Amino acid sequence: MISVIIATENSETNLVHALSALVPAAAEGIVREVIVVDGGSTDNTDKVVDAAGCHWALLRNASRSERLAHGASLANRGDWLLFLQPETLLESTWHHEAQAFVERAARAPNGLRTAACFRLRYEAFGMSARFSETFASLRSQLLGMPYGNQGLLISRQFYQKLGGHRPLPDLEDLDIAKRIGRGRMVFLRSAAVTSGVPESEGALARFRQALARFCVGALRIPASVALKLHG
Repeated sequence: MISVIIATENSETNLVHALSALVPAAAEGIVREVIVVDGGSTDNTDKVVDAAGCHWALLRNASRSERLAHGASLANRGDWLLFLQPETLLESTWHHEAQAFVERAARAPNGLRTAACFRLRYEAFGMSARFSETFASLRSQLLGMPYGNQGLLISRQFYQKLGGHRPLPDLEDLDIAKRIGRGRMVFLRSAAVTSGVPESEGALARFRQALARFCVGALRIPASVALKLHG
């Protein structure tokens, strides 16, 4: 049913947790394969992948978008593709909701031309993390522009029709979300818990990134142009 694609680079610790969340879904036959495309890790990411029985591919010095696109080209056991970031830990019940979404899409007119993402939640404590979660939810719902660490579940047919991930150095999540369209993006209730800490970046960097994302989401500026604002 689902092929999972993860782009990694020195993701040893995070990947252990991300893959563990996929085990129940694999046991129930919902996840048929996991493909990890690495950018040239120097830690033990490859050993984690091997121990978990995942498919491993190496694409050195490639952007995340290029690694995700390569992973999609290698996937052959699932009619649906689930793109994840290694720091994303899916909630324990995610696969039941994902399965229900896939089955509903198979019955609905044009259902295969829809996509879904999960609700973002940060592991960090404190008001800053809660504010970031709320902002992410509002932006996702209003603009149809989820963050990459919210995951993306999309049918292989629709992904190929869109042209897949374009070779961008960043903002690949917004670029493909823009092409999917707000009306064809479904927001699942299950959470994608990320280890990313929103406080870790400087105020100027966060402002530039927020501005770039606003330009793509609200002003419909191409992601390739907004990258100059992103920095």
